[in-house]
Amino acid sequence: MTLTTIEMIGRNHLDGLWHEGNGKEWVRTSPATGKAVWRGTFSDQAQIELAIRSAEQAFESWRMRPFDERAGYCREFAEFVSSKKEDLARLIASETGKPLWEARTEVATVIAKVSNSIEAIHQRRSASTEITPDFVAATRYRPLGVMLVLGPYNLPAHLPGSHIVPALLSGNTIVFKPSEWTPSVGQWLVEAWERASLPRGVMNLIHGSAEVAIAAASNDILAGVLFTGSYRAGASLHRLLSGKPEKILALEMGGNNPVVVHGMTNYREAALTMILSSFISSGQRCTCSRRLIISGDGTYDRIVEQLCDLVPKIRVGLPFDDPEPFMGPLIHGPAADKMLEVQQDLKKRGATVLVEMKRGKEAPSLLTPGVIAVEKIVLDDEEHFGPLLLVQKANGLDEAISIANKTRFGLAAGFIGESQEDYQFFFDRIRAGVVNWNRPTTGASGRLAFGGIGASGNHRPSGFFAADYCSYPIASMESTDLRESRKSFPGLDLMS
Repeated sequence: MTLTTIEMIGRNHLDGLWHEGNGKEWVRTSPATGKAVWRGTFSDQAQIELAIRSAEQAFESWRMRPFDERAGYCREFAEFVSSKKEDLARLIASETGKPLWEARTEVATVIAKVSNSIEAIHQRRSASTEITPDFVAATRYRPLGVMLVLGPYNLPAHLPGSHIVPALLSGNTIVFKPSEWTPSVGQWLVEAWERASLPRGVMNLIHGSAEVAIAAASNDILAGVLFTGSYRAGASLHRLLSGKPEKILALEMGGNNPVVVHGMTNYREAALTMILSSFISSGQRCTCSRRLIISGDGTYDRIVEQLCDLVPKIRVGLPFDDPEPFMGPLIHGPAADKMLEVQQDLKKRGATVLVEMKRGKEAPSLLTPGVIAVEKIVLDDEEHFGPLLLVQKANGLDEAISIANKTRFGLAAGFIGESQEDYQFFFDRIRAGVVNWNRPTTGASGRLAFGGIGASGNHRPSGFFAADYCSYPIASMESTDLRESRKSFPGLDLMS
């Protein structure tokens, strides 16, 4: 297999060997150029079962390897990715449409994830003992087994790795299904793991759409399913695994994320922060802000004025353009069509378009960013995955927080303001798992937990905390002799 190719030939990785798929034919074309970047066939039921059985057979020997040995394989993976980082960045840019500069930042997070995960295991899942007069109280951790990792398309290298690396470090084995919209990146990553000499069967790759994911997740051998994607898909997995409490399910499902502006006089910097929050990755990050809530008439007018001036100046283009664009195409044409339909629907319902989102000339999936005022409209509580920011006005901080919390989601929220007291007031009342102050909502740290509440997840935060759902604790009371039997208990006089 080659790691640098214009059009990748699709293969599954099953039990240490590469196989063509036996399922549906699939061609993934670049949203920027329309040219094929991956051509192959999806996995069929027999190949799904082979991948899972292979991981099951490899599990016992893999989990018994010392932690430092497993960490060594992960470090080799990071070193290989580092040596080929430009190849991976260009592949990500080609397959997703994101600008090359942004693809490079994603590759950097892939590399950093290994060291962060090793530290997280040491901090959060290291064995501990306490000596008492009668016994040793010990807590140790054991891996769960075969983990199915279902990857998204928006960060197709980083987000699967956020599950895969801590799961491998913990001693689990993997069946990985990348998004059907980014099969090349997923396949490249598995080839990189192979180059790191990962033992046979520890990492398996299957390809396919939702049908393949459901077929794999239904297998009784699996110990867990680790998913990043839409609420609709995550809820389907939750229903599928209902009544199976023995299986771990970690869901990260996005959000309808608000940013509140209150007590801010630097209007231009506030607007720039909103641009970084809303339009990076063409609005295709789960932490992108979808709603801007501005407290106060004067502040509202000034920030809207700045947005109307700055947003049209955002450079939009194809991934390898020179000069580089800030925004590239959406993942495919239908995604762009859907965003334009959302904008049109809001206009029909009385919204005021401040900056119109338009289709770019270079590609059908390319959109310019849009800003729309939605006063006096009852909004649908949906995550619209694209470059459209909804602006609302509030009378004071209390009302702004109330508006912000009118969502079933709870992933990310931001506060822009000059007063620490106001931020603390906001922090104490907002419902979200990621809460930033004077920072873009899209700025997540690999050294922090990452996850949300409500419809954004099921209380299995990833990021630095991913180590927690990759193993389970074993509590032991241990003694070198049977001294407990020498004690006297009422009604138990059996030694006389």
